[in-house]
Amino acid sequence: MVSSGEAITRLLAEVGWQPEQLARRLNERAERHGRTERLHVKTPYKWKKGDAPRNPWPSLTTALLSEQLQRTVTLDELGWPDDGFEALPASAGLELPWSPAGALRAAEVVNEPEGMMHRRMFLTLLGSALTSPAHEWLISQPPRAVASSTGRPISGEVVDHLDAVTASLRRMDDHLGSGQTLGMVRQHLSTVVGVLRDRSYTDSVGRRLHGTAGELLRLAGWLSFDGGHHSQAQRFWIAGLYQAHTAGDRGLGANILGFMSCQAKDLGQLRQAVTLAETARATYPESSPKVSTILDLRAAEAYANNQSVTDTRRALDRAFDRLTDRRPEHGDPDWSYWINEAQAHAQAGYCYVKLEHWSRAREHLRAALRLQSSEYSREAALRNALLATTYVRQAQPDLDKALALGDQAVQTLTGQVTSARCIKHVRNLVGALAPYRRTLAVRRFCLDAKDLIST
Repeated sequence: MVSSGEAITRLLAEVGWQPEQLARRLNERAERHGRTERLHVKTPYKWKKGDAPRNPWPSLTTALLSEQLQRTVTLDELGWPDDGFEALPASAGLELPWSPAGALRAAEVVNEPEGMMHRRMFLTLLGSALTSPAHEWLISQPPRAVASSTGRPISGEVVDHLDAVTASLRRMDDHLGSGQTLGMVRQHLSTVVGVLRDRSYTDSVGRRLHGTAGELLRLAGWLSFDGGHHSQAQRFWIAGLYQAHTAGDRGLGANILGFMSCQAKDLGQLRQAVTLAETARATYPESSPKVSTILDLRAAEAYANNQSVTDTRRALDRAFDRLTDRRPEHGDPDWSYWINEAQAHAQAGYCYVKLEHWSRAREHLRAALRLQSSEYSREAALRNALLATTYVRQAQPDLDKALALGDQAVQTLTGQVTSARCIKHVRNLVGALAPYRRTLAVRRFCLDAKDLIST
């Protein structure tokens, strides 16, 4: 019988990795799946000697090795005991009919109490699995009727009240960040799901309720993504697509695809990011200039990460053109409230940072900071971190300006709002400053940022 140490040694040789490489890949995988645990790079040497890893490393290791070897690697093959985790793709339980009943079930599945899911590990969708839900949403036939005859009737006025709470939660996220808002969003989603399940309503009210649930799922996905929980975000967004489909709301569905594109680029899935962004643009009827602006900016970000300069500039030009469209016949959904000139400049600045066009990035980021409504917000922290990076990365670094901006970002993220996404940009800034660690001010900043970026 092959020992566990011999098994992991053989599999590492088959993959062509040293133990340190395995540890780094597992840490990347853990971060991608929203896990907080990290391995020391030397720990897999203990596994080669026969030690069994603790949770969640057995399930993560089998998933990683299966992906690399293009075959199933099991715990039995490794000689490791069952760690009690069930590793499932983020789409698990969401292979449902594109119908009102399927949409309701999707919302129930993803909003189960966390205690019911603590033995499951959802693996982030990558590659074609990432774009498959978008394709299904695109080709599914719209439902003919959404009315329900179950329970006491509910009126459109009640939906107005539910939507008012949703709007309040959106704006609460702007000031508190993901860490303090997601629980409240999930509670409100439970209320809306309960109404959909237990009350009777007309077709028009039913579509509105599914639209409300879809926007809450979109928001929950965004909060999860902002907090670094990628597989959870994907589950919320897939369920949100079901609601958008049942509601007949192409704008909501396109917006969800835009957020999925934003996540895909962060996961390094650059081709999939472009596919999702362009699917969103192609399927939206362009009835709202603000929504069209949002979708164009998502496309610009995807192209910038893919180093497509011409496509990035075209998408940005189109976004700014649409943002100035103020014709009275256009109506904008409430969830598009956040897109304004400051936000458009911020996202353009991000694009030019990715393209390493430092002066143009600074032009847009400075405009965003000048136009923003609050100095201490998640978006302000992000803009300061990106702007600081341009001063470090330019041909002649200006460390004083970079550190002053970096200090503001750290101050905001330490005492005002929580955002793993923004912390990642501060971490990138610290990495860019590494060649200048001999400078006292740089060492001081990196020390001040240490606790923040280690979270």
